[in-house]
Amino acid sequence: MNDIILKASQSIGAGMATVGLAGAGVGVGIVFGSLMIAFSRNPTLQKNLFGYAMLGFTLTEAVGLLALMMAFLILFK
Repeated sequence: MNDIILKASQSIGAGMATVGLAGAGVGVGIVFGSLMIAFSRNPTLQKNLFGYAMLGFTLTEAVGLLALMMAFLILFK
C-alpha cells in the first residue's frame, strides 16, 4: 500500500515540477516579442539588443531546464 502511495505522490510531484516548462515557453516568447518591438523602434541598436535577447533567452531556458531536472529527480530518485 505504501509503495502505491509513494509512486502516486512521485508522479504528482513530477507533474507539478514540469509546470515550470510552460513558464519558460512563455518567457521565451516574451523575450523575442520584445526584441521584435525594440528592433522596429530603433534598428540602429540591433547588435546590442540581440545580445541582450540572447542573455534573456539563456536565463529563461535555464529555469526551464532546472524544472525538468527537478521532475526527473523526483521520478527516478
